[in-house]
Amino acid sequence: MSAYTVTRSAFIPAPPEQIFPYVNNLHNWTEWSPWEGTDPSMEKTYAGPESGPGAQYAWQGNRKVGSGRMEIVESNEPSSVRIRLEFLKPWKAVNPTGFTFEPQAGGTRVTWSLAGETRGLSTLFVRFMNMDKMVGKDFEKGLAQLSRVAAPKG
Repeated sequence: MSAYTVTRSAFIPAPPEQIFPYVNNLHNWTEWSPWEGTDPSMEKTYAGPESGPGAQYAWQGNRKVGSGRMEIVESNEPSSVRIRLEFLKPWKAVNPTGFTFEPQAGGTRVTWSLAGETRGLSTLFVRFMNMDKMVGKDFEKGLAQLSRVAAPKG
């Protein structure tokens, strides 16, 4: 078994209160998620409350997006959101995921992190693929897109 963590952060020129709803409401992820356009025919379902703890999102798509679900397990407005991320295909995994929103002069430092452990065959995959580089690029893209929607110019 091998543990890994992927973390990226970005400065967004908007207050935490303006950014927080884009993460805390899973319906809003369609506006900034780095994976949103990967499979245009992906099936999505939502359950539970609109936002905050208990809000759920499930997806099923092509080989690139696989299938899985997310559930917000903790929400502290406007400072943090914790999510239970569960992948079902192409491999099974549970990855605790979190966002923090730290006020800074002129905006907010948003940090997105994911933790995981590899077991069995996935251990071989991780030996040859750098999870930080692979997932980190998606996080960087997502944070840039989050900045565009949460702090629009104009």
